[in-house]
Formats: sequence, structure tokens, C-alpha cells
Amino acid sequence: MILHLNPFTGLAGDMLLAALLDAGADLEAVRRAVALTGLTGWRLSAERVRTGPLSALRVRIDVQDDATERPAATLIEMAFRTGLPVAGAALTAIAEVEGALHGVPAAEVHLHELGGHDTLIDIVGCAAALRDLGVTRVHCAPLPLGEGTVRTRHGVLPVPAPATLALLRGARVRGGASGEAVTPTAAALLRAAGAVYGEAPEMTLRATGYGAGTRELPDRPNVAVAMLGTPAAGHETQIVLSTNLDDVTGEVLGHVLGRLLAAGAADAWVTPAVMKKGRPAHVLHVLAPAERADALQEVVFAETGSLGLRRGTVEKVALPRHFETVELYGQDVRMKRGPWGVKPEHDDLVRVAEVTGRPLRDLAREALDAL
Repeated sequence: MILHLNPFTGLAGDMLLAALLDAGADLEAVRRAVALTGLTGWRLSAERVRTGPLSALRVRIDVQDDATERPAATLIEMAFRTGLPVAGAALTAIAEVEGALHGVPAAEVHLHELGGHDTLIDIVGCAAALRDLGVTRVHCAPLPLGEGTVRTRHGVLPVPAPATLALLRGARVRGGASGEAVTPTAAALLRAAGAVYGEAPEMTLRATGYGAGTRELPDRPNVAVAMLGTPAAGHETQIVLSTNLDDVTGEVLGHVLGRLLAAGAADAWVTPAVMKKGRPAHVLHVLAPAERADALQEVVFAETGSLGLRRGTVEKVALPRHFETVELYGQDVRMKRGPWGVKPEHDDLVRVAEVTGRPLRDLAREALDAL
């Protein structure tokens, strides 16, 4: 599923979560994911509100613990308990940016305004909603930067806040908004999800959602719009990147594949090869949407140290597919259905196997039987 975001008046973590819920994400699935963090003393709900002339969804987080400061390492550990890579990556990005701004290692960062329940719930909630909706690609229109000042633990800072600007490096931005239009939480989520900035991609529109912010604006509704669609059937031009590597370990190659997929690669794989003088080697291949090819090329160079690569154009035929969800032992398992069959998502089965101790192949059969 493709997600395209229109940050009409800006974007915050709670606005994104509300828009995804309004587009069809299951609130109970989001609550279960947050519960896996071990966080206590919270309640997450959603209500329909009117903002300007529009009806939209707004999330509400009620907490018994009003502490807003926590070590970043604690929040990162809690996020990774959920098995949601986007959540862990978003909080890691926040810690790295804050550490760079204040001159301390990321592992020693202590979050102030971003250390409360809201940050963790928004980030884990959005990651869970993306998984529930089966989102594999995130696109976003240019983000309004905002202007003015914001008061923080470190005093009055310019808007956009320094952490937000650092997290938005590489994003497409625009003027035309007042106040804090984009929050660090939203910026971190977009980075972790590998968002591509620009016009909406060609797709078949399936659902829309409107997430309301808390501010009331005098001349317009304060909303972020989520549009969900499936890739248009037919041929799609993509770029193949490839490079020969004879000095990179298998552990590093595994890490590189994960980085490439998280950064928006359509696929990434490694094949064995024999180079000159009989040297054993590997060939790293990356299938890249045209708009992500340059960014993915930089990931290859940075992670492998390669001095060059090959680029070629291919025609990819993408058949329509959609996700259904079944429940196994209290856990959601996504089922990818195409024209010629259905298959459970491997990562979801692994999560159920870790909880239950059951063999993976038995769970795959049970998931198919549950349809």
C-alpha cells in the first residue's frame, strides 16, 4: 500500500496518527503495540471533531504520569520491544540529532520535552498504524516550515526548532505557515519511514483520512491528510544499482540490505561472484524507484566504501495486491493477497513465534486456515 501525505497546515505525531486511524488503521492494534513497550499509566482514544468546515479525527492521550523527561536510551529500548523498526529508528534519529546538537553521545542523551508519554505513544502508534494498513511506501508533499519562536527547557528557540531542521535534512520544505508547523516527532517518523517528497505518485486511491491538530486556525481547517492507494497496474520504470564487493563482510552486507530497504528500495539482494585473480566476492544489487535512486546510491557508497557502481533502467511489472489481517494467538498477522495467491507476512509470523514458541511453518499454515 502507498501512503501519500498532504501536510496542509503542518504535521505533528498526533496529527499523523489520527489521519492513519481515520484512513482505516485499527485503534486496538495501535493500543496493543503501545502496550508492548511496557509503558503504564496511559489511555489512548480518538474522537471525531470539526475543524473549520471539515470533520476530522483527533487522538487524545490521557496519562497518570506527567513526567516529560526520560533518557533517550530508555525510550529506544521500549520502542524496539514492539518489533516495529520504524518506531525504533525514529527514536534513534531523535537521540542522534539531540546528541549532535548538544555535543554528547546519543547513548547519553536525556530528552526533555520529547521524553514524555506522548512522544513514545505517537511514534509507536504511527508505526503500528503503518503496519496495520500494509503501507510499504510513504510519500509526502513539501512540508511547511513555520516561523516564530518556541519555549523549551533550553530557553526560547527559533522555529523550526534546531532538532526539527536536523531531522528534515533532505526533505522538501516550503514557507507559508506560522508557529511550529512541523514537530520533531513528525520529522523523525518521516525520516524513519523513508518518506519520498514531491507530488502524489500514480496510484489507485483506496482510502483517505483527516487528522486534526490541537490549534484552531482562523482561516482554514488544521488538518493533515492521508491518502492510501495501491500501485497502478502495469509497467513501472525503475533503476537497478549494482556494485562488486570483495572486502565487505557478510555481517556488513546484511546491515546494508536492511538500510537500503528502510531507505525506500523496492528490493535489495546479494549474489556471489568470483573476481579477477580468483578472489571471492559479492555483487550488491538495489532495485530503486527513480526518485530514490540518488539517495540509495549514497547509502551504498557510505556503507560499503565502494568507489563506483553501475546504473541501469528496467521495466518492473507490478500486479495489484492488498493486505488482509488475521489474528493468531492474540497477535495480528498481515496476509498479502495478489491475483494468484495469498501469503502471510514473515515478520508477523516471527513475532507470533517468539511469543508462542510454535514452529514458523505451523503458524504459516494456521494463518492461511484462519482466512
